[in-house]
Amino acid sequence: MNHEILEKAKEYIAREKDDHFRQEVVKLLEQDGEDSRKELADRFYQNLEFGTGGLRGVIGGGYNRMNTLVVKSATQGLASYLIKTFPDKALKAVIAYDSRHYSAEFSEAAALIFAANGIKTWLFSSLRPTPELSFAIRFLSCDTGIVVTASHNPPQYNGYKAYWNDGSQVIPPHDTGIIEEVNAVREIKEISRKEAIDKGLLAIIDKEIDEPYQAMIKSRLFRPQLIKEKAGEVKIVYTPLHGTGALHVEKVLGDLGLNVITVPQQREGDGNFPTVAFPNPEEAAALDMAIKLGAKEKADVVMATDPDADRFGIAVPDKQGGFTLVTGNQMGVLLADYIFLSLKELNKLPQKAAMVNSIVTTGMQKKIAEYYGGECFECLTGFKWIADVMRKWEKGEALSAGGQARNFVFGTEESYGYLVETEVRDKDGVSAAALTAEMTLYWRSKGKSLLDRLDELYAICGYWQELGISKYFQGPEGPAIMNAIMENYRKNPPKTLGGIDVKKIRDIKNGADGLPPSDVLQFFLTDNTVVSARPSGTEPKIKFYASCCAPVGPGGLDEAKAEAVRKLNAIKKDIRAVIGE
Repeated sequence: MNHEILEKAKEYIAREKDDHFRQEVVKLLEQDGEDSRKELADRFYQNLEFGTGGLRGVIGGGYNRMNTLVVKSATQGLASYLIKTFPDKALKAVIAYDSRHYSAEFSEAAALIFAANGIKTWLFSSLRPTPELSFAIRFLSCDTGIVVTASHNPPQYNGYKAYWNDGSQVIPPHDTGIIEEVNAVREIKEISRKEAIDKGLLAIIDKEIDEPYQAMIKSRLFRPQLIKEKAGEVKIVYTPLHGTGALHVEKVLGDLGLNVITVPQQREGDGNFPTVAFPNPEEAAALDMAIKLGAKEKADVVMATDPDADRFGIAVPDKQGGFTLVTGNQMGVLLADYIFLSLKELNKLPQKAAMVNSIVTTGMQKKIAEYYGGECFECLTGFKWIADVMRKWEKGEALSAGGQARNFVFGTEESYGYLVETEVRDKDGVSAAALTAEMTLYWRSKGKSLLDRLDELYAICGYWQELGISKYFQGPEGPAIMNAIMENYRKNPPKTLGGIDVKKIRDIKNGADGLPPSDVLQFFLTDNTVVSARPSGTEPKIKFYASCCAPVGPGGLDEAKAEAVRKLNAIKKDIRAVIGE
């Protein structure tokens, strides 16, 4: 066995206080077979990286896994950074967790590390959504927050997201500063739960945050009277996909008088996610049970949130008698349209109204904002960058030289993330569910479905369709393969994609167009299609996106759809050749 791997394994066994994780490594050492040596190498060839968003990895013993020791070490680094950044401040933190395996244990371990470092910490009594954690940071005036979640990853994963004092995930310079402190940790300060509570350094919370959070969501609706009058006309089927969403979605929509039927087999938190391959509303299969129940109950809309309830997806009845899944881009279009329309109708549209979306989101949203006299600004992928724009505008700062601050009305990204309020600084599936229920009622009162409205918007903005391709590269060689793909693209950029000429290339590796540095390449084609490539920041995969538009001409919407599909299929073929598929 590799000597370095062996020494790291022995060191881990000596340091890990959780017997379950320690025994995993002990057993692998005792087996000493080819499979166990390979498994040990994977668990110890590197430390699980504390990246710009925190930690995410497979649960298990070892430095390249999610376990109690790794969580404690990360929290000690975060605590050290806070103490250095705010040396004269009485520091405060709040921690939430989802339904994944060991989430409760990891969150308590983190809370006790904060307490041992003199940081007053609030810990939720049971699982809560990520957006509520963001809300709690602002509500309690905390300096940081942690949510233990791996979002929509498979069951064997867990993760740890670190937040700053404005309720958003950390960005430069704090992210790199925290990473440096985490990597420098040699000693972890610890304290018992009893001592932490006795010293007033640990407090358990639930309804103190739940009730204000729910009230805030209801306050962000535009037409409470319409809901009061028409709520009984709409039937909603909902699934939290074994996650955290049921508590708030059922309560908020129920308080509004809406009829919500939750998929019973998926209602309770369960880290095994037994009824789905991936607990992700982006995956059509994840909504199968909800759609079947929706068909049986003749639901007007089927809703789903992912395990930490930050992502939100829907399916709606179609003219063929089935249900049509609405993509993240389409949902963002519908919500942007409804928000701008409602603000305008109610004479509440602010001057310089603007929405924010990510650089890989559909170009149709920009058309929607402009249709109502607003604007759409782009940022890097990840809601922390949308929150950064919000932060700058609130301070009166422009995003570029000679520009002006704007008034935020909506934030969205293609991966089923939406933010319709300013009290939260991350995507919020709970508030998206409430506003979607109201939007469904509104268009129903006009004799239209959400799909009818989408078709109307296509007639105004042209037909837009998007494409996403991901390929995983597992193991030690994965990062090198992804880097090689990106660097080859940089050295030998395509002159055409799908037979369409590339007119402009935007490489954001060193920053571009006012955007911070990020490993993203974008190809702008002569027909205004945009193709983007980026390695994922949270998983070992490379992701490609394409967004194209076909004008709706004399041939109508069907002809425009066929043209968009033809373009995307040709682009897909070129991309698959590059990633070896």
